[in-house]
Amino acid sequence: MSLFWRIFLLNAAVLVAAGALLLLGPITISTPVLLTEAMILTGGIAFMLAANAALLRLGLFPLQRVTRAMTTTDLLRPSPRPEVAGHGEIAALIETFNTMLDRLEAERATSSARALSAQEAERRRVAQELHDEVGQTLTAVLLELKRVADHAPEPLRGELRQVQEITRGSLDEIRRIARRLRPGVLEELGLVSALTALITETPTPDGLTIRRRTGKDLPELGAEAELVVYRIAQEALTNTVRHAGATHLELSLRRSPGGVELLIRDDGRGLGDTPEGAGLRGMRERALLIGAEVSLGPGPQGGTEVRLDVPVPNGSNGSK
Repeated sequence: MSLFWRIFLLNAAVLVAAGALLLLGPITISTPVLLTEAMILTGGIAFMLAANAALLRLGLFPLQRVTRAMTTTDLLRPSPRPEVAGHGEIAALIETFNTMLDRLEAERATSSARALSAQEAERRRVAQELHDEVGQTLTAVLLELKRVADHAPEPLRGELRQVQEITRGSLDEIRRIARRLRPGVLEELGLVSALTALITETPTPDGLTIRRRTGKDLPELGAEAELVVYRIAQEALTNTVRHAGATHLELSLRRSPGGVELLIRDDGRGLGDTPEGAGLRGMRERALLIGAEVSLGPGPQGGTEVRLDVPVPNGSNGSK
């Protein structure tokens, strides 16, 4: 039955019931209308309107659930679909809405995968050029400075040594940037070693202490999942160092009942009412690529807590 006929029949049922009460009940209307008759008629109309409103609300209740789902749906935070209830056009509308959500999430996942793949390829290209082109050029400059400094007179030799140290520092910084752009240790030594290197190489402000804990029985995640875990840890660590004003940071990677859990917790100023920026949205998009779930919020002792739950297929029993 279509929505039109459902509403029409609800209204018709109320009107027929009201008419039957007027015809069969001991109610008469005088001319002029008496006060008691007016009160009874007003009460009957009010009751009829209330009954009509209640029946319409009952019939249109599934649409209210769809409306709430429309206002709260976030493609970066998948949630259960509205239950298909009602009849006719209402059930068809809910099914269409659920199908639309499935299609939008699939399209977003595909586009995000392409964008992140292109981003990783660009990171790899820039890191390679920094290492091969700029790194080799600065290495040649260092060798030339050393040669010139060895043959320079004493007053000038000290200045050349100073320039040499500045150049060496720049070369080390470029190599560090290249490693952050392309974590080669992740491909060569695995996720645990990559996280250790990330913590070691990240410049931390004075007063910030970082503690790392990793499990020894971690299951195999695969190259794509390991890269997602590494990038989310990198983003969370960078946010803490730059914005949190924390004194303690804890990073743990351990086995969970469904797979692997990455937990990053600090005692900084927390997220507060700050809207999610590109970094936090990037975390959610990366997590969706591997079917993981990331949550951000206040920690038990204040600060910020980032939790990433990575599912692992039942067949992955190896450890790393």
